[in-house]
Amino acid sequence: MTVLVADSVSDAALDAIREGGHDVVEDPGLKGDALVDALREHDPAVLVVRSTKVPAEALDAAPSLELVVRAGAGVDTIDVAGASTRGVFVANCPGKNAAAVAELAFGLLLALDRRIPDNVIAARAGRWDKKGFASARGVRGRTLGLLGMGSIGREMAERARAFGMPVVAWSRSLTDDDARALGVTRADTPLDVARQADMVSVHVASTPETRHLVDADFLEAMPEGAALVNTARADVVDEAAVARAVDTRGLRYATDVPAGEPAAKQGDFEHPLADAAYITHHVGASTDQATEAIGQEAARVVLAYAETGRVPNSVNLADQTAATHLLTVRHLDRVGVLAGVLAVVREAGWNVQEMENLVFTGGGAAVARVRFDGAPSDEALARIREVEHVLNATVIAV
Repeated sequence: MTVLVADSVSDAALDAIREGGHDVVEDPGLKGDALVDALREHDPAVLVVRSTKVPAEALDAAPSLELVVRAGAGVDTIDVAGASTRGVFVANCPGKNAAAVAELAFGLLLALDRRIPDNVIAARAGRWDKKGFASARGVRGRTLGLLGMGSIGREMAERARAFGMPVVAWSRSLTDDDARALGVTRADTPLDVARQADMVSVHVASTPETRHLVDADFLEAMPEGAALVNTARADVVDEAAVARAVDTRGLRYATDVPAGEPAAKQGDFEHPLADAAYITHHVGASTDQATEAIGQEAARVVLAYAETGRVPNSVNLADQTAATHLLTVRHLDRVGVLAGVLAVVREAGWNVQEMENLVFTGGGAAVARVRFDGAPSDEALARIREVEHVLNATVIAV
């Protein structure tokens, strides 16, 4: 199959896909109309991206497109809902850049405390100011607050322990048992984190529920002079509220994901917080180690799909379908049996949601399980039992 790679991916990962017998079209500069044109020209089965946005028009440009792989953790740059309505799988590579992002986030925390960038700028300008820069608070014993305890949050907790920082954390999925195992204190709400933490680092996915998770109320609950680091997504933090908190509460702020981030990788940049915050250039995952790990995971997803039809790390398969009943059909392993069964299912108006067919050792018989949405009837079940080579059939509510 043809795999279009529209962003920079490690050479070793691309070689692995080629060695799997697939054609790789590599064009890491594809964006916007150029991406649509390339999809139309090459009509790939798989598209691999990192930061490139994949809107609906891109999905429509390639009739053969079956899978979009985000070589990274989030999928907010991909029209996931549009892919779902078109029957296109979307997968990501979670956790592979966790250490890299945590390293940058912790580096920003230390930079905020020791004002490392300002030290460097002054020295390069020929100005020596030991008195002005000798006022760091230190991080040992300071409480680090974490919003999100996925793979990156856990990496942060590990680093905090090494620096002697107690950790208070909030996550929708964090349980008391998990918190004890991770050596952190579980907070009931994000505001509880804000109230207890001297420094906060944000590591949640961008969703409608997390938009402006860090808002004016959150910032007001933080201690005066607290530090905040965002290496997640821009819309998780209300930067207008941050600007006010910087002016009125002495908030120290650093972000790797500024709002209004330019689409181009190089060029002019303006931001209202540029003089008041430490802003890095969305490079959290940009280490050689992370790039290689993410590339290898992307290659694994592509090859697994090609070889098995299953998609590791799929993000757009329903966790729970609308199925109301389970049809179980024991049958001889013969050509046409399932076609006969499904013909009855169709006539009965049952909408199939999930289906599998398991063959017994020796290959003589099999069992098909069909989860469907519809009203079962004794008549339809009797007709299924009459299909040639069907041994028995049952229906139960699920």
